[in-house]
Amino acid sequence: MEKIVASSLLHPIRSRRNGSGTLHNIESTIEEQIESLREEIAALTKIAGKQSRKSGDRLRYQAAAGYDELLSRSDDLIHELQEGYLRGANEVRNTVRRHPVATIGAAAAFGLVLALLARR
Repeated sequence: MEKIVASSLLHPIRSRRNGSGTLHNIESTIEEQIESLREEIAALTKIAGKQSRKSGDRLRYQAAAGYDELLSRSDDLIHELQEGYLRGANEVRNTVRRHPVATIGAAAAFGLVLALLARR
């Protein structure tokens, strides 16, 4: 496409200076530069593709490592929450056993408060 454009741009000049060697030299120099630029662009595109792949692989590895760490932390957190729940349940059970009358009174008071709030 560029060769056609370059030829069409230089065609009117060629027709004016029929037989001039310098114009032909300029045209061939421009075509060589265009071809050189094409090769450089192709090389840069190839390098950019490799860099993109490397960056993608690096990000994928970091994401996988972060995900594994997050899973490990969440497992630890769930374990701690379960232990806390069991400790709390044991404390409530022991309190109810030591003070059964107070527990019944507290439950009755709580129920009364809820009934009063529900009426409003």
